[in-house]
Amino acid sequence: MFKRIFLFLLVNILVVTTVSITLSMLGVHGYMNAYGIDYQQLAIFCLVWGMAGSLISLALSRFMAKRMMGVEVIDPATRDPELRQLVETVYELSRAAGLPKMPEVGVYDSPDLNAFATGPTKSRALVAVSTGLLGRMNKSEVEGVLGHEIAHVANGDMITLTLIQGVVNAFVMFLSRVAAFAITQALRGNSDREERSSNSSPILQHVLVIVFDIVFSILGSMVVAWFSRYREFRADAGGARFAGRDKMISALKALQRVYESPMMDDLPPAPDAIKAFQISSRKKGGFLAMFSTHPALEDRIHALENARSL
Repeated sequence: MFKRIFLFLLVNILVVTTVSITLSMLGVHGYMNAYGIDYQQLAIFCLVWGMAGSLISLALSRFMAKRMMGVEVIDPATRDPELRQLVETVYELSRAAGLPKMPEVGVYDSPDLNAFATGPTKSRALVAVSTGLLGRMNKSEVEGVLGHEIAHVANGDMITLTLIQGVVNAFVMFLSRVAAFAITQALRGNSDREERSSNSSPILQHVLVIVFDIVFSILGSMVVAWFSRYREFRADAGGARFAGRDKMISALKALQRVYESPMMDDLPPAPDAIKAFQISSRKKGGFLAMFSTHPALEDRIHALENARSL
């Protein structure tokens, strides 16, 4: 727990420092003037703040995943036959995917059946597998899971999702501040524009910014989740190409059997930082399904079974 708190604070300090230096270099010292909002300054302000956190998180993604999940990277020269087989399988799939450099391969202790891929580039990726998955899946099913994760790396999903999240963050900040300013000005009545700007309540405006940040963030997370679900279908198709369609379907069916079991409700959820990069996530129904980073397993299986070519 204390390790996660320390890492959270460290990342936030890096974000604030980076943003402050960047905005200073761009000459952005505020977006309000005597006449209201300077939209060009506000756009730069929001873009820098929106992208900085996502890009720094991406740059530190391998380091953070290892520390938060307790991933132990496997030495490629290990004498353990099971671990060596795991590394060789990842390398074989990576060559099939045309990756420029072999990813790091790791194992983390968790009863959950899952795996994830992360890293800032295709040449600096990490593929990690839980002990629960290795203990409860056969060789073919594990290969299907690994094929899916390698497809994420080959498709550049980590980078793309980071950019999308950064753009969404920027739009949320921009729209929240414009909407809050418009409402505070409307509440001031029909007085002169400059007078309204100087007399508008900063407290009310700050409160409205927070409210709109929450509302627009919820809407934005639905957009990010939709894209995440879309890329899961692509990763399944890639996993079928690299490992074989039967192995990919078999892996998803094995996950389906386990994830539909009531005992899964007792397992702790994975950290938000890696949820979108796992092989699967807990099933959400109804309205909550719109916030899920993964499609329903039955839909993914159906898509693979009915695909004409992979």
